[in-house]
Amino acid sequence: MRTDQILTRLERVFARLDREPERPAHLQTPQMSRHRVVLLGSTLAFYLAIVVAVLTTSWLVRLDWQIMFFRPYEQWPQLHAFLDYLVVLGQRGPTAVMVAAWLGWRSWRQHTLRPLITLGVALLLLNVTVGSVKLGLGRLGPHYATEIGSAELFAGGDIFPSGHTANAVVTWGILAYLASTVVTRRVLSVVSAVVSLSVGATTVYLGTHWVSDVLLGWSAGLLILLALPWFEPLIARTEAYVFDLRELLRRRAETGRMPAPVVSALTPLLSAGGKWQLKPLAETVGEPVGEPGPAPASAASAAVAAGHSPAHRSAVHPANRPHLIRSERTPVTPVGSRRPAHPAHPERAGTRGTAARPVAGG
Repeated sequence: MRTDQILTRLERVFARLDREPERPAHLQTPQMSRHRVVLLGSTLAFYLAIVVAVLTTSWLVRLDWQIMFFRPYEQWPQLHAFLDYLVVLGQRGPTAVMVAAWLGWRSWRQHTLRPLITLGVALLLLNVTVGSVKLGLGRLGPHYATEIGSAELFAGGDIFPSGHTANAVVTWGILAYLASTVVTRRVLSVVSAVVSLSVGATTVYLGTHWVSDVLLGWSAGLLILLALPWFEPLIARTEAYVFDLRELLRRRAETGRMPAPVVSALTPLLSAGGKWQLKPLAETVGEPVGEPGPAPASAASAAVAAGHSPAHRSAVHPANRPHLIRSERTPVTPVGSRRPAHPAHPERAGTRGTAARPVAGG
C-alpha cells in the first residue's frame, strides 16, 4: 500500500478524534484522593502479608494443601463444564480484545485516545509487576507439587500470584475506572468485582492455583487500579504526542517531504552531477551507430556496429582475461572512462590519452 493511501486512511480516523471532546460536563479524571491512598496502603499491606505467609510456610500454606486434597472438581463435577468457559474471562488475550474493542468505540465517541492508552498502561503494569513476582518466586501449582506441606517456591513454576485473577481485576476493573458517570462507575465496579472473584474461585476449583495464589492475584490487580491516577499525566502526554506526530506527518505530506521510493532516492546518484551518468534506454536505442551495412562477421565488426570504435579499445577481448558481460564493464560516459589506464596495457593508455580524463566530477 502506498504511503499517501495510508496517510489518507489515518487522516479519516484522526479527523473525528481531532474535534472537541464530547464528554459529559461532570466527567472527571480520577484523582489520587486520601480515600484512594488509604485503600492503596491497605491493599499493599495485605499483599506483603500474603507473600510473607507463603515464604514462611505458615497456616496459609496448610490451607492450600487442605483445599487441594479436598479436590473441589471431584466434589461438584457437574460444574466443571460451565467453569471451564467461565475461566476464559480471566485469560489475557480474549479479555484484552473484548475490552479494547469497547474502549475503541468509546474513544471514537468521545474523540479522545485516553481510554485505549489507559488500557495499555494498565496491561503494561500488570505484565511487569505480576510477571516479575511469578518468575522471582517460581512457585509450582497444585498439579505439579512434589512435597506435601511445602510452599513449592523457587522450583521453576510461574503461578504465584494468579495471572488469571489479576488480569480479571485489571481488565474488567478498567471499565469502571473509565466510566462516564458516578452511577455507571459503581455498577461496573460491582460487576468487575463479581467477575474477578468468580475467576479466582474457578481456578481453585479446577486445581490450577492455590488459594494463596488467588489472594495475591486479587491484591496485585487492585493495586494497579488504585495506582492508575498517578499515571494520568503520562497518559495525557502520550495522547498529546500521538496527535503531534499526526500533525507532523500531515505537514510532511502536504509539503511533499515524505520518504520517496528507493528508485527516487537513487536519482541524484544517476544524474549528470553524480558519480555516473546513465542515459535512458530510449536515448541509447536512438543513438546513431553508423551507416547500415552487412551483418558483422567477427567480434571486432560487432563491437564497431554496437558503437564502440577502435579508438576506445585496441583489442576486443584479451585472450588472458575472462569475458565480462555488459553490466560488469566499466561505466562509460560521453567523455570516456573514469577508470585510470592499467599499467600492464600501455597500448590502452596511448589510445585514451588526455581525452580519457573527465571534464567534471571527482
